[in-house]
Amino acid sequence: MTAAPGAVETAGTAGGPGGSGGPGGSGPAPVTRVFVRLKWSLLSNGLRQSPGRRAAFVTSAVLALLLALLQVLGLLLMRGHEHAVTVAVVLSGLLALGWAVVPLFFPGGDETLDATRLVMLPLRPERLVVALLAASLVGIGPLFSVLMAAGAVAAPAEGAAGWTTAVLALPLLVLSCLALARGVATANVRLLTSRKGRDLALLSGLFIAIGAQFVNVGVQKVSEPGGLALLEPVGAVLGWVPPTSAVYAVRDASEGTYALAAVRLLLAGGALAGLLVWWRRSLTRLMTAPDASTLQAATTGRDASSEEAGTGRTRGVLGLLALLPGDPGGRTVAVVRRTLRYAWRDPKTKVGWVSSLGIGLLLPVVLSVQGTGSPYNACWAAGVLGLQMYNQFGQDYSGFWLVASTISTRRDARLELRGRMLAIAVVAVPYVGLVVLLSSLLMNDWAVFPEVLGLASAVLGALLGTGALASVWFPYSIPQDSGYKNVAPGQGSLAYLSFLGGMLAAAVLCAPFVAVTVWLHTAGDAAAGAGAWLMLPVGIAYGLLLAVLALRPAAARAVARLPEILTAVSRG
Repeated sequence: MTAAPGAVETAGTAGGPGGSGGPGGSGPAPVTRVFVRLKWSLLSNGLRQSPGRRAAFVTSAVLALLLALLQVLGLLLMRGHEHAVTVAVVLSGLLALGWAVVPLFFPGGDETLDATRLVMLPLRPERLVVALLAASLVGIGPLFSVLMAAGAVAAPAEGAAGWTTAVLALPLLVLSCLALARGVATANVRLLTSRKGRDLALLSGLFIAIGAQFVNVGVQKVSEPGGLALLEPVGAVLGWVPPTSAVYAVRDASEGTYALAAVRLLLAGGALAGLLVWWRRSLTRLMTAPDASTLQAATTGRDASSEEAGTGRTRGVLGLLALLPGDPGGRTVAVVRRTLRYAWRDPKTKVGWVSSLGIGLLLPVVLSVQGTGSPYNACWAAGVLGLQMYNQFGQDYSGFWLVASTISTRRDARLELRGRMLAIAVVAVPYVGLVVLLSSLLMNDWAVFPEVLGLASAVLGALLGTGALASVWFPYSIPQDSGYKNVAPGQGSLAYLSFLGGMLAAAVLCAPFVAVTVWLHTAGDAAAGAGAWLMLPVGIAYGLLLAVLALRPAAARAVARLPEILTAVSRG
């Protein structure tokens, strides 16, 4: 944590060992003042770094305040409305949820969330909890939350009892949000400062995009006439869930049900106390437990046994793949395990997988909820997951030379490509089936379920086959140290040609199956009903055939172009 020299001097005089806020001080108040001044110093020092940062801070502050004021104005205008308390409770719940998840997605957004920077200070966890909680009130986010909470508790308030309860509910709601954020950040600080934490930060944009789509659908539904009534069951449940129960207590006190209001306030107060205790224990554990790096020797045996157990489970799941014909030494299983392990460990590959899984499910669900969907939209899941087969060697970057050194014959190349294809199929096949099932359920159209699943299987097989060919013909590099850039400079045309050409080829290959599907729907109900179930095995067999047939030409080309592929995927 960096602070201004003046703030550091203040910390040394007011909160150091020789000041009243040190171990021999009279109480936590001097320490709290020091931490608040340190937070102000962090903000002011950050604004002094560059004009661009100041402009961004001022812009974000103005936008946040405008949004908060508009929300407060809307809540005040709803006073007396039958759904006022429901809207206030739901907005309060979203506010608390935001404070809980933001530290996980943006661990670098607030330096003071990293409690490991305070380990060397001679302070007890109780003082740190009070000081950090007070410092958390400084900033744009806390000001936004205070305004939002004020509007939420004011919307249902009526009479002296209601306003008195609102005065009590406001600090309970705000402090609960801040304590929740601090507790989550402290409990996960080791994760957030590790490689997995950085991976989580990379995925944050995707999670926010998916969440925004669901929020957009919810807003559309609520905006319809009578849409606020849809929130009533949610509001009733949140009325008993802290800290939003404090907002519902205002309505109870306004209506004269004082006992119920007291119970809801006690729930919110008890939850706040529990959060503070959990936060204090997390701070104690963080500041007294040894770092994981010092336990390497002690945990080597346990980690080895765990890894061996995990390997045994993996063999049990993927062992059947070793029975595939033409697989000497079980290379297919090794390639599948390596591909899945890299997909889990490499941040960019993980982002690609999560993006495909999220988009494949999001599009059918959103379209179905909006009433404009069709079970055939589930084919998007097969499409985006099939695209994972493209540029397989580029995902290895310069490490592809290890793979190239093990390929000497067409059989080796075919087994390599087949293993990578099966790694995608292990995830894609059950996932596509689940999305098709969910789409048919949401649209209540079970008659086309086997037909859609067959079509999705054909699309997946076609994309896996064309992806294997594109990986050999149009390989390109994926830089490992350039943020979100997924194509090396000068290779953008290769990437576009690979994806566009492959998708067009897959569309042409699936055209006969699509034509048969359309003919069944125009031939009459009897033919459509009988042919729907026939299209399921035909689609699965057709997709499998396309994927298998593409392996031989792709393997032959890969053996002939190994040096060119290695050069193409190693560019920085």
